Amino acid sequence: MRTIQRAGLAAALVAVTFTAVAGAGGAQAAAPDKAPFTFAVIGDIPYGDDQIARFPSVVDQINADPAVSFVDHLGDIKSGSSLCSDSYIAWVRSQFDRFQDPLVYTPGDNEWTDCHRANNGAYNPYGRLALVRSTFFPQAGKTLGRKSVGVESQAAHGFVENVRYNRAGVAFAVPHIVGSNNGLASWSIPQTPAERQAQVDEVAARTQAAIDLIDATFDDAESAGLTSVVIMTQADMFDPTVPDPAFADYSAFAPIVATIVDRSSAFDGPVYLFNGDSHVFTTDHPLAAGSSWLSFYGVSGSAENLSRVTVDGSTGVDDYLRVSVRPDTASVLTVEKVPFTS
Repeated sequence: MRTIQRAGLAAALVAVTFTAVAGAGGAQAAAPDKAPFTFAVIGDIPYGDDQIARFPSVVDQINADPAVSFVDHLGDIKSGSSLCSDSYIAWVRSQFDRFQDPLVYTPGDNEWTDCHRANNGAYNPYGRLALVRSTFFPQAGKTLGRKSVGVESQAAHGFVENVRYNRAGVAFAVPHIVGSNNGLASWSIPQTPAERQAQVDEVAARTQAAIDLIDATFDDAESAGLTSVVIMTQADMFDPTVPDPAFADYSAFAPIVATIVDRSSAFDGPVYLFNGDSHVFTTDHPLAAGSSWLSFYGVSGSAENLSRVTVDGSTGVDDYLRVSVRPDTASVLTVEKVPFTS
């Protein structure tokens, strides 16, 4: 393990500032609560033995960050080629319980959707999904972390993992949207026609739940006069590392993307999308006019006010994101890459 001295930490930070952009309809409404708020974002971690050994120190470092008062994990708590064992899932929960601040976690494909793979243990993915839900979401409407707080949950509709909450004049939505075409990719273990139909039905129901959550978040932001909306997902629906994406590998995301464009373009403020999945830190505007993703998904219109951030992940991850919200300034949201110190 290498060590970065704290004296050099400030110089190592990489900051990205987004300037607020009004959507269709005019100026932003004043936020009811303009108190500053800073949260940490991680995802696609820990991957492999080295990161598993290092993960407790990652938790310790985020706990020691005096600016951070909330943590979000964007899913993929293991690599895509490791066992989806009960004991490993339980170990990750034990580490999540060490976070001092409230922790919101959204599941990734590696911990359930892709567990059909032989090197994952050839599990039935829905058995793994049930385990993820019972392990990480035992109490509906409550975050993880030692300072657990209340959040709005879709538990009544069967999606306890789908939550939303408001902080510092910003509405946050955390819908369960995963890679592997949102769970629609074929399994490597045999499926009967009935099992394949059950898979299709599960994806359809979870997709609708995600859309409902996004709609409810925008509705709340508009009615409460909040300044911004943040959507957090595991899946990268606009993966820049794929040079020639095939729609068949992204088709399940299409209705979600259409909803995001529709609601973002009508919102009078900036919208931010955080995702993991593709592993390389990225900031871009994938739904702005002229983007190839709009025609790829067959979406009319555009979302000029949407900024996307992909968190570093996988075996090369060496930082977490410190995200500062200042709703009373022109630069509403600032992202810093904070290097791990051990």
